Amino acid sequence: MKKWICVLLVALLLCGCTELPETQPTEPATLPPSPYTADDYRYEDGFLTCTAGETVLGVDVSSHQEEIDWQKVADAGIKFAFVRLGNRGYTTGNISADTYAMANLEGARAAGLLVGAYFFSQAVSVAEAKEEAKFALDVLDGFSLDLPLVYDWEYVNETARTAAVDKRTLTDCTLAFCKAVEKAGYDTMVYFNSYQATDLLYLNELQQYPWWLAMYDISMEFPCKADLWQYTADGKVPGIKGKADVNLMFTDFGLGQAVFGQME
Repeated sequence: MKKWICVLLVALLLCGCTELPETQPTEPATLPPSPYTADDYRYEDGFLTCTAGETVLGVDVSSHQEEIDWQKVADAGIKFAFVRLGNRGYTTGNISADTYAMANLEGARAAGLLVGAYFFSQAVSVAEAKEEAKFALDVLDGFSLDLPLVYDWEYVNETARTAAVDKRTLTDCTLAFCKAVEKAGYDTMVYFNSYQATDLLYLNELQQYPWWLAMYDISMEFPCKADLWQYTADGKVPGIKGKADVNLMFTDFGLGQAVFGQME
């Protein structure tokens, strides 16, 4: 019976009576695996580190942290910063610029940190994702980044305007934002958590971009390789008021010694 089914399928394909099914999205477990294990992480001087490879510490910030003493941040051993450029509201859908964006970009760079940026998205369509990319690029206004401009879409709650966004839509929004950023001459990256990785994104379609994983734990037990890991939102960093997002960077983003050379 199986033989006849195969013969029939081939015949139908040859005569153009049917079409091949679309390639099914690759599950996270089949993507490039993480080279690290839970035993590779430990805390040193108040920050998490990976003992199995070269990593550097960084933060991501927004107007929620208000004014930041970037020299104190640098003196604490922080090597890079991702700065929010703006966001779309999860109830109204309106876009607004982060009031501290340029102060943080310039302050972090003046203190010797490598600088990247991100936009907090609540896009529900490709058109909105493109609009967000243009807005972020307008905020930068040609400001040169060392690190990528990141698409940061996050699930908020069941009452948010984005609550019903499905896997196909979010993947398409992510691709649209990233392609627009690349076209403007900037590198880009995708931010997600483990829920989005399994339920809201076709990660196999995003392998051409670096990945920034948000997973709040003492070790990164994620099956796929990540380039950046946001391991806490409750960090304490000198120079930053209140809680801070702290990250480990595993990739030099083509900068070589400008990244890992700073550890020497």
